[in-house]
Amino acid sequence: MALLGFLMLLCILGAQATMDLRHAAAMAAGLCNTKPTDVVFIIDSSRSVRPSEFEQVKVFLNKVIEGLDVGPDATRVGVVNYASRVKNEVSLKSHKAKAGLIKAVSKIEPLSSGTMTGLAIQFAMNVAFSDAEGARKSPDISKVAIIVTDGRPQDNVRDIAVRARESGIEIFAIGVGRVDMNTLKQMASEPLEEHTDYVQSYSLIEKLTKKFQEAFCVSDLCATGDHDCEQICLSAPGSFKCACREGHTLKDDGRTCSACSDVATDVVFLIDGSKSVRPENFELVKKWINQIVDKLEVSESKAHVGLVQYSSSVKQEFPLGRYNNKKDLKEAVKKMAYMERGTMTGQALRFLLDNSFTPNQGARPGVAKVGIVFTDGRSQDYIGDAAKKAKEHGFKMYAVGVGNAVEDELKEIASQPVADHYFYTADFKAMNQIAKKLQINTCPAEDPCECDSITKFQKKVEEALQALTKKYILCMGVTKRIAALENKIV
Repeated sequence: MALLGFLMLLCILGAQATMDLRHAAAMAAGLCNTKPTDVVFIIDSSRSVRPSEFEQVKVFLNKVIEGLDVGPDATRVGVVNYASRVKNEVSLKSHKAKAGLIKAVSKIEPLSSGTMTGLAIQFAMNVAFSDAEGARKSPDISKVAIIVTDGRPQDNVRDIAVRARESGIEIFAIGVGRVDMNTLKQMASEPLEEHTDYVQSYSLIEKLTKKFQEAFCVSDLCATGDHDCEQICLSAPGSFKCACREGHTLKDDGRTCSACSDVATDVVFLIDGSKSVRPENFELVKKWINQIVDKLEVSESKAHVGLVQYSSSVKQEFPLGRYNNKKDLKEAVKKMAYMERGTMTGQALRFLLDNSFTPNQGARPGVAKVGIVFTDGRSQDYIGDAAKKAKEHGFKMYAVGVGNAVEDELKEIASQPVADHYFYTADFKAMNQIAKKLQINTCPAEDPCECDSITKFQKKVEEALQALTKKYILCMGVTKRIAALENKIV
């Protein structure tokens, strides 16, 4: 149990480290925006804060401000200075540009008296965050107070901090030196570990700059690739929306696009379960299948999905039409047991031809047929004839290979154009990228019988018109000859 707990901790720390690295990379690459926020710094300038230390506080403020997107429609910044009294040094409405704001902060002088922190929070709530001082009422605009103090307050902070938080102000509390830690916790918002910080001296306060820059940083998720849009990603503050290229429509899942809406499709997965795949990778394959299922419109009238696993033999996991909703379908995929043994891809393709797409296995007449073949190695039997026949039958064939899969075999299985229908990656962990790229957009094909009927009808009409024209010309010739004879007789 102890080992399991340790491993779980490592996983959590690893995931957090990945997120932190991604966030840091986004900041370094200039991919961070700051969502519109009203920020008020509440800074302690009581007599315990020496002039040189107060200068270090101002440097800290300006470094945080440098990382913000300051502007009337972006982030607005105010500064409240306090000791025994409170002074509104910078209003939220005062500065529309970063340069003027930084200059104003640099000019603030310490008040050098007592420590009325509760009074300062009351002032911030009633005055600094008021409409008159430039605070915005929109629910989309966050209100943030950052308190810096080095001593024990001479008034009560608990009750006024509760009221401030209840009014919608998020409070960060920074303590320096001999500060009372319980007071910081009484002021700060939950979770306390994210909203309270302590440094031993003012010379170390600059170390918190990065934390607060990151706190206000909102990554451009489209630019960093942290999205699952199939075609177009549109950035929004801290979020994104998906869109589609011209001629495509966004599906109900809000992520994937369709070139043809309301099209019925029969899709069968042909999955390699040979021993070379290995159990842990087989689980990744099942997740990959469900990624593709998420992109389909699974229902009674639209997409039906079947699943076949193969190794040295072939096993139908479930036929087309057994599951008509994504939840049941995905659960069935998760339950698929790993077969192991050999890699008889040719035999699997023949099973697809002879069984999977037949009416007695759930296939629907006149519905587009799509086969998705996955393999991680060279086939141990011949695939050529079966691959050719599948395409001759009108099946749209996708071939996906991982690791030791042979690209020539994948291309032989894939439909035309081959570049759009075969995919390869060396690593099972990269299969999710293939799922994003693989698009099953099947448009209803023209009914060849219907086309033939129209063509035959057109030919008959043309032949009839030609016959009528000939008769008309013949009649006109006879009429003229009769008229000429009548003239002679007269």
